[in-house]
Amino acid sequence: MRDRLELLHRLLSNDGTLFVHIDDNEMGYLIVVLDEIFGRSNRINVITFKQGAPTGHKAINPGVVTTANFILIYAKDRAMWTPNRVYTARGARDKRYNQWISNSEDDFSKWKLEPLSQAFANELGFQSKEAKKSLANEYEDKLTDFVHENADRVVRLARPDYDAISAAARELVDQSKLRRGITLKLARDGYPDMYFLNGERILFYIDKLKTVDGATMAGDPLTTIWDDVLSNNLHNEGGVSFPKGKKPEELIKLCLELSTNPGDLVLDSFAGSGTTGAVAHKMYRRWIMVELRDHCHTHIIPRLKRVIEGADPSGITNVASWKGCGGFRYYRLAPSLLQQDKWGNWVINKEYKPEMLAEAVCKLEGFTYAPSDTVYWQHGHSTERDFIYVTTQNLSHDQLQQLSDDVGPNRTLLVMCTAFRGKPDRYPNLTIKKIPKTVLSRCEWGKDDYSLQVENLPKAAPPKGQMDLLAADGDQKEDREATTGADAGAKVS
Repeated sequence: MRDRLELLHRLLSNDGTLFVHIDDNEMGYLIVVLDEIFGRSNRINVITFKQGAPTGHKAINPGVVTTANFILIYAKDRAMWTPNRVYTARGARDKRYNQWISNSEDDFSKWKLEPLSQAFANELGFQSKEAKKSLANEYEDKLTDFVHENADRVVRLARPDYDAISAAARELVDQSKLRRGITLKLARDGYPDMYFLNGERILFYIDKLKTVDGATMAGDPLTTIWDDVLSNNLHNEGGVSFPKGKKPEELIKLCLELSTNPGDLVLDSFAGSGTTGAVAHKMYRRWIMVELRDHCHTHIIPRLKRVIEGADPSGITNVASWKGCGGFRYYRLAPSLLQQDKWGNWVINKEYKPEMLAEAVCKLEGFTYAPSDTVYWQHGHSTERDFIYVTTQNLSHDQLQQLSDDVGPNRTLLVMCTAFRGKPDRYPNLTIKKIPKTVLSRCEWGKDDYSLQVENLPKAAPPKGQMDLLAADGDQKEDREATTGADAGAKVS
């Protein structure tokens, strides 16, 4: 993992965030490696994630049943890290808020409190005990709705932490103990005012209400214990099977809510079943996923197509109000264009067919790959009068002269060949470069700052339904595949 984490550290933006999902067997060792690479001061949190319940075969053996995994959160630079405020649903109504301000329209000093249950019954025209009996199973739901609609009048009294509050607040607490029955107010600039009654602070239910998944409800700030993201019905998410490897979409949603905003770029370099891309897409984040071998075809592409078409009802689809849109580009990275022979000389990789070599070189030189069906030396163009010709031949003077004559005085041609005989300045309309020398100089071998820009992406989409593969040049050592989105919906060829 060290090499991979060092690469990810370099790829991260200065305000970027890294999330790593790990179990308790390796977490201690991974923290040491991450502290070394990212710096201990940039370790943000260790999240305990409840992944299962103590049931089934896990609960048979004596001892402690493992139900948790962990998520390590690191920032590239803590000083630049700006997380979002995230709330999670509290679930049931907080029943500690059981008082009601019966005369909230009066001056705060004259406020009177009565039981919440009595106020609710009065609203419905019942006696207090009759309301619960009459409403039966609907009582709690209707009471919760009543509390949410009148959250600025539903309160509870709490004893202040005397040592934690300000001197002004302590003074008001002392005064309210002496002036019983009278509400006192502490006005604060930039913060909500504080109210005290009989030595206790009045807490309002409206301050508990937060927007969670687009709905207003009682919510708590996100903590380091994530115990409400169970893997129930996980096998149905995304419409793909990935036993013991698929993560809940809700888990990824929390990570992205905490650390990203719409339009931000999310990278998953171990894409698996494509959960990260699916969640990022539904949350209007841009994304890049990387995966080896066949998973792009068997899992990721089918899953993302369903997301784009609005045909995936699972995961966070409902809470994100996702209806479908967008698109992605799919790339297969080619093997390295150059390789060393047994004597250590750089040569063109034998896996490259002529058309594959021509496309790669066009990309490196900034030409649009567009081979002509009738003119053998037109492999691409940069303008209407500037062309490129790529060949592995050793071109003679006669061949170069013939090319120059064919190009004519009103056009120019870049000739990329392995060798040539003749003086380049003899052909005014030709520019001659050698392969692999030019490729080696353009690729900036040995640098790791990711400054090289060789993409030359077409703007027009190919025919509908076509999924072409991009043979990309580079010094890749593995046959990797990558999927990127969410862009304007074009597929690149």
